[in-house]
Amino acid sequence: MSATPGRGTNSNSFRLALGGLGALAAGLGIGRFVYTPILPVMVQALGLTTAEAGLIASANFLGYLAGAIVARSRHIRGSRRTWLLMALAVNGVAIVAMGATTALAHHLMLRVIGGGASAFILIFASALVLDSPTVGDEASSVHFAGVGFGIIISAATVALLFYFGVSWRWLWFVNGVTCILLLAAVASLILDDHGAPALRASESRDRLPLKLRLLVAAYGLFGFGYVVTATFLVAIVRRSQVIAPLEPWIWIVFGVSAMPSVALWNHLSSQWGILNTFAVACLVEAIGVAASLIGTAVAGVLLAAILLGGTFMGLTALGLSAAYNLSTEDPRRIIALMTAAFGTGQIVGPGLAGLMVDKFGSFTAPTLAAAISLVIAAILALCIRARKINAL
Repeated sequence: MSATPGRGTNSNSFRLALGGLGALAAGLGIGRFVYTPILPVMVQALGLTTAEAGLIASANFLGYLAGAIVARSRHIRGSRRTWLLMALAVNGVAIVAMGATTALAHHLMLRVIGGGASAFILIFASALVLDSPTVGDEASSVHFAGVGFGIIISAATVALLFYFGVSWRWLWFVNGVTCILLLAAVASLILDDHGAPALRASESRDRLPLKLRLLVAAYGLFGFGYVVTATFLVAIVRRSQVIAPLEPWIWIVFGVSAMPSVALWNHLSSQWGILNTFAVACLVEAIGVAASLIGTAVAGVLLAAILLGGTFMGLTALGLSAAYNLSTEDPRRIIALMTAAFGTGQIVGPGLAGLMVDKFGSFTAPTLAAAISLVIAAILALCIRARKINAL
């Protein structure tokens, strides 16, 4: 079975997928990940401590988790398109506002708000695209490629502006305006909401069936395993004089690897099944995470960036598509639950990794923990598959 329901594609589905691409580029590729390339400039200009920089990152993760929980609420009703466009507007304004203040408290508040908007964007854009009766694998691949596209845009923009000596404020301003322009594009591409399916009475219970509980757990472990290396890869590069000049290029490599990854993993899933492919992708990502341990070598860092970038959006697409296929209720609810599990993993990951680094003096222990969590996620996916659930 393919990574998305088998429904032929047409011009309308491709238009919808392009809208999804723009939404994910703005909300995640830029909204969530632009902080990474801007961080070194902000630290230097504002004299931020490592702890303060980490707090700002954690604030975004916290907002992402909160946004996922709120988006799942039955009180969030009405047009999914409207909620998506409002979240995109909040995302763009929050990014612009980051450059308008130097107060740590303001930065924390804005990243919490931006994180919540990012979660809404992922959930509502993916619900619209995956639930469209005309969307197939190609359109789904275009939609999820938006994250890599946004990372490339933000990384290239920051590198170019930094080259010309632009202040950190303008790094936020320009990326925020880019998000607002993408909002206009999304609004012109996603013209309506075909409506959410009714929630069945048997599905309104809080307790999920075992198949979905295992999948949610696997997705949370993926969030933990991915975020440890994604958070510290640039720090590892920066600590080595040998590979420090590669710092801006590593993030671009990460984004370039992400763009075609969904199409690749979707193709493989059509041959192997979604859950088998999810397990394989987890194992490949575990190898990429482990490769970062040889961070003083160019080959190790590049391998980590390629394998991590080449799997994290593929795993996102596979996980959300599997959840969609295993659930028959409004896809927003299960996508929100999966996103909340991922958000929990990415909140726990950096904090636990920091404690391990302080205790053991290196990134070895947290990196191994991240790799092991990905292996366990693969095992859980195979357990669902072994039970022959829904032929996934």
